[in-house]
Amino acid sequence: MAEIKYEILETLGTISESSKGWKKDLKLVRWNDKAAKYDIREWSPNYDRMSKGLTFTKEELISLRDILNTLEL
Repeated sequence: MAEIKYEILETLGTISESSKGWKKDLKLVRWNDKAAKYDIREWSPNYDRMSKGLTFTKEELISLRDILNTLEL
């Protein structure tokens, strides 16, 4: 399996944290030397392991924001 390269450019916020210290964050991440994307996933306390997650371009994140803003929560 090929190695996945990543660089965390910015942590924008924490959505939740598990009892084991894993944090579900919104981050700006560069994957495999490509353009940075907004990323939601869980990260281990020292950021060396991660869960599966979702990545968004700026335009996709704006669309998601607009959808969330229509919900009555």
